[in-house]
Amino acid sequence: MTVSEARAALPQVLERVLAGEEVTLTRHGKPVAVVVRPDRLRVRHADEALAAAERLRDRLDQGRSTSLRSRPTLTKERADALVTDIRAERAAR
Repeated sequence: MTVSEARAALPQVLERVLAGEEVTLTRHGKPVAVVVRPDRLRVRHADEALAAAERLRDRLDQGRSTSLRSRPTLTKERADALVTDIRAERAAR
């Protein structure tokens, strides 16, 4: 539905949305907005958050099952130098 059509028929658009329909508004043939019930939007956001949590859980599981390298990749000398640099930067503030 175009934005102009929706403007002229707002009460009908709202009735369609209340009935559970999602109405996509277009301008010059391109979608610019979707009118949707607030409860459906909350569910959609919750689903996205749950999917992100699931991806994070999968990555954590993968990390737990991956063995660490046998040798450290950072030497003690390099670590000490980095700590010294950080402390100097903080003291300069």
